[in-house]
Amino acid sequence: MKRLFAILVTSAWMISACGASPSLWGIAPTPTSFAPQTAAPTDPFAGSADPIIFPTSTTPPFIETGNAVTPSPQPTQRAATESASPPPAPVTDDAPLLYYAQSGDMLTAVAARFNVKESDIISDGDLTKTTLIDPGILLVIPDRIDEPTTPNVQLLPDAEFVFSSTALDFDTQKYVMEQGGYLSSFNDYLGSAGRIAGYDAINRLAIENSINPRLLLALLEYEARWVRGQPIDILHTEYPMGFNDYHYKGMSVQMTWAINTMSIAYYGWRAGTLTHLEFPEGTKLRIDPRLNAGTVAIQYLFSKLHSQSQWSQIINPDSGFPALYQEMFGDPWGRAALLGPIFPPGLIQPPLVLPFEPGAVWSFTGGPHNGWGQISPKIYGTTHSIFSAIDFAPASAKSGCIPNNAWVLASAPGLVVRSDNGVVLIDLDGDGYEQTGWNLLYLHIATEDRVPAGTYVEVDDRIGHASCEGGVSTGTHLHFARKFNGEWVTADGPVPFVLSGWRVIAGDEPYKGQLVNGEQVVTADLLGQSWSNIIRESDDN
Repeated sequence: MKRLFAILVTSAWMISACGASPSLWGIAPTPTSFAPQTAAPTDPFAGSADPIIFPTSTTPPFIETGNAVTPSPQPTQRAATESASPPPAPVTDDAPLLYYAQSGDMLTAVAARFNVKESDIISDGDLTKTTLIDPGILLVIPDRIDEPTTPNVQLLPDAEFVFSSTALDFDTQKYVMEQGGYLSSFNDYLGSAGRIAGYDAINRLAIENSINPRLLLALLEYEARWVRGQPIDILHTEYPMGFNDYHYKGMSVQMTWAINTMSIAYYGWRAGTLTHLEFPEGTKLRIDPRLNAGTVAIQYLFSKLHSQSQWSQIINPDSGFPALYQEMFGDPWGRAALLGPIFPPGLIQPPLVLPFEPGAVWSFTGGPHNGWGQISPKIYGTTHSIFSAIDFAPASAKSGCIPNNAWVLASAPGLVVRSDNGVVLIDLDGDGYEQTGWNLLYLHIATEDRVPAGTYVEVDDRIGHASCEGGVSTGTHLHFARKFNGEWVTADGPVPFVLSGWRVIAGDEPYKGQLVNGEQVVTADLLGQSWSNIIRESDDN
């Protein structure tokens, strides 16, 4: 068996902090990671439900269930691990619920959503062979939810939330100019990028955050009338999403807030860690467990902006936001049906190697954290996040953003589809689209010696050098993440992040965690102390 090893070595340390696009909008960075150093540590391990049937038509049919109008569900995406068991729920004599697994469902997350234990769920399908449940598998679940829930109305397919192949035929600039609204002549300031057209800002937000541009435009139109008309008032001119906080003044910053807020819900639903909505007036509502992640993201965002009574009107599929979305862009369910499930049954990660040269000393400076952007628990009141990325830093004699000669290498063969703004994005299926299949994100890659877009690379081909370029970084390092069909893939979830035999394990907080290979363990350390050092063996591939 091929083997890699981690060793404790003597090297100088340097400070580095990792982040991404929000820095472009003026949001304060959060210090995160550091590189190898020599210091020896003192402590080295510091309601009722009806059966759901998948529809055969593209638009979800509606079925009356109690007081809610209910669509048959569309396939959703993969769920990540849950951090805690649900609170004890009273045992009732109610008939069990019949739930057909959606694409990407994981047993732990389903149990959390339905407020039951994993062992309470019965199925003829094999729930033990994999962390993902095959879509369409019937689950019989005790009815343990004894509180009001949101309507079981699916508002938006997951493929229209993430930057999936449903966006391949969409031209943001063309659409915005055809509408002739305020956005068509608006210019925004994006830090080092200077002033750019409003539609370019939307496009950049969509690409970097892996969010569907149609969704961003629909939100901007619904809340502020920016796309097809003029801002509804002065407040929505400066704060188009209506989030009145001076830290978030301006269109791009407001949309960044909206993206982060929706991502909290989308990926929190995946993990089973988000189960309730809380409205500005303090009321709470449990999320119907049969909803998909895209719907939950929309419900969650509007619950942060509007009262519960207003929210109820907004999510009305006949007259609220879903109706506007369809009016602007046509049937989203039809586009999603062409894509199929974002996470197909039996999905596994392709073989990947550590992204640096054999024999070179690097440090595992950041365990699982956001794939792109910063989500502050102080601002959002939650720790839900997109824990899809990890950080590595090369050895350096000085701290800070110091140029270095250490090479970042390709972890797998593929086509470079983006190479700019400190980013190299490699498309592993080679079709030229980052909205499809597996993609690897390399962030903070220096301009000098960076591989150009359009290059096909093999394993161990040179990508460039780690730096501070792109997003937020106070020290030279590499930020590394995976996407599949446009969705960030959780590093420690149902599709494990494995590099040269080292599996990524998440910690209790962002940036903490470990790399584990058999009995060998490397612990992430923000200071890059010796126990975080790792050397790749020369024969691992």
